Amino acid sequence: MGGFFAVTSDKDCVFDLFYGTDYHSHLGTSRGGLAVYDGNDFRRHIHDISNTPFRTKFERDIMTMSGNSGIGVISDMEPQPLIISSHLGRYAIATVSRVCNLDALVQDAFNRRVAHFSETGSDGINPTELIATLINEKTSFAEGITYAQERIEGSCSILLLTNNCIYVARDRYGRTPIITARKKGTMAATFETAVFPNMDYKDEYFLGPGEIMRITPEGAEQLRPPNAYKQVCAFLWVYYGFPASTYENINVEACRYRCGEALAARDSVEADMTAGIPESGSGHAIGYANVKTIPFGRPFTKYTTTWPRSFLPQGQTMRKLMARMKLIPVPALVQNKRLLFCDDSIVRGTQLADTIKRLYEAGAREVHMRPACPPLLYGCKYLNFSRSKSEMDLIARRTLRELEGGNDTNMEEYINPESEKYKAMVDRIRQRLCLTTLTYQRLDDLIAAIGLPKEDLCTYCWDGCEGHCGKQMTFDNGHREKEK
Repeated sequence: MGGFFAVTSDKDCVFDLFYGTDYHSHLGTSRGGLAVYDGNDFRRHIHDISNTPFRTKFERDIMTMSGNSGIGVISDMEPQPLIISSHLGRYAIATVSRVCNLDALVQDAFNRRVAHFSETGSDGINPTELIATLINEKTSFAEGITYAQERIEGSCSILLLTNNCIYVARDRYGRTPIITARKKGTMAATFETAVFPNMDYKDEYFLGPGEIMRITPEGAEQLRPPNAYKQVCAFLWVYYGFPASTYENINVEACRYRCGEALAARDSVEADMTAGIPESGSGHAIGYANVKTIPFGRPFTKYTTTWPRSFLPQGQTMRKLMARMKLIPVPALVQNKRLLFCDDSIVRGTQLADTIKRLYEAGAREVHMRPACPPLLYGCKYLNFSRSKSEMDLIARRTLRELEGGNDTNMEEYINPESEKYKAMVDRIRQRLCLTTLTYQRLDDLIAAIGLPKEDLCTYCWDGCEGHCGKQMTFDNGHREKEK
């Protein structure tokens, strides 16, 4: 997915920029970048962080950098920030984006003979350079940012550093968050609010969807009001978000406790221990354990000192190796135990299958799994959720096709947790993973745990809902209610 941080101050801001960007390292493992304006020109450093932490790669660079304004980014794939020269002036730009229609936009630019592209990304042209090109077609930064966001299919949040201010723009549908904060003589904007407490900032304002702000050390100025229509990625609270962070005034860790509580409220299984698949499953498991009063334990420990997130590498062999090397079982807590695990989700299922196998090898009597979200049936087309290239990478979609004779039919029934087809799909997944029981979170319970209206959340990966296609849903006797 990626994340970014911006700061502008009446004094040197490089150390704030360094640590603020570093606090986004959990959101990407490919590239890191910093850019500052030093009073005369822009200075930039970009490094590959796939095998080395952000701090290690940049700690020498920051000793050579100075400036009162800067932007930093952790990127899934593309080198950023970029330094751009245009009729609007010289500026640095960083994005958290997914441009699904990139090829069409590039071809349109070629047809109109208005651009060339020199920066490269993982799939050819760097999307951030394309976004800058769209911005440059207009007569002001605010107008250009709005134009770029309107033309992009997918998502696009932007930081744009000029010689006298920083422009901060949230995706037009608000799929990813941005919040501003303040301390004496300094303004900042970021993806993760967890950045602020240890750096003495006070949260100030959550940007709305499509809103554009101009920030200086003196404060923030709204250049474009927010759109009324919002589609925040619900998976932020389930998995991506850092536990200490808050989006839309809803804390991630508190939401995960509520997710676990909802799972427990519908469950009757007996177990000796509740555990989370570390680390993102732990909050859900604590909520579950609090309701069921089943002791919370750690039959797996996670070695994260040198191993990054395992869903990001392209190759399945490397993903599997990383997942295995990170999780270390504790046999003394596993032997002859009935274990109930909460996890954030089940995506491909390949890593989880190996984890379950190792638990049985360590002496577990039963292994029950409670994912904190519904089965993933659709590949996300709005954010860089993972490197999967096909929906057939999703274990739920593969299983659906097996049950439907190789076809994507009866999708509505596989979304409905009360239907027989849904139950058959879940049981087939349970068998494949060698679980004693498997129960997924219901979408209506997940939405209630987050606390926002269904129409304000993007739930596409679970129900295929694109845009404003339904309010809070209920399920009754196998029928999905579209609108209440």
